[in-house]
Amino acid sequence: MTDRRIVKSEKAIQSAFLAMLLDVGFDAITVKNLTEKADISRKTFYLHYLDKYDLLNGIVDEMIRDLTDLCEKKKDMGVVDGTVLWFYYFEEHKPFFTALFSTESTISFRHRLLDFIMEQLNNKLEGVSEHRDTEVLCKFMAMAVLGVIESYVLDQFHVGIEEIAMQVGELLEQIIIQAKGE
Repeated sequence: MTDRRIVKSEKAIQSAFLAMLLDVGFDAITVKNLTEKADISRKTFYLHYLDKYDLLNGIVDEMIRDLTDLCEKKKDMGVVDGTVLWFYYFEEHKPFFTALFSTESTISFRHRLLDFIMEQLNNKLEGVSEHRDTEVLCKFMAMAVLGVIESYVLDQFHVGIEEIAMQVGELLEQIIIQAKGE
């Protein structure tokens, strides 16, 4: 059982961090101003995190766990319906992802999200002919999905989330079917 004080401190730190991330951006956040906003001491911050990058990684780890759970839930759905559900997760957390995608210092987040998308697509590509290497195909699809997600959270589309997700899901489904030779 985790001590309630630890949970309370971590929630205060994460809440202040997310507010600042949206307000001033990742690059402008310092541990000093973060601890002031969270109303905790610097010592308390360093009991939980090494620095702001460690804090960001912890939050990203939690989001990846959420996405993994979501992927488990959508396993029995078709590719299109599952993609729509997935895009709604990004809609729900759009301000956070907007802040991450618009900050140069968070490139590691993009790599981790790309790796996660590739892992999920690899699962969908099971059954592709053994003599065909799927690495390039998987990377191509993951980069496309990541690019569409990034464009969406940065408000670069003029259509709604469901239309975007449906189109992405249909395209992925077509590519997967073609790769499997069905």
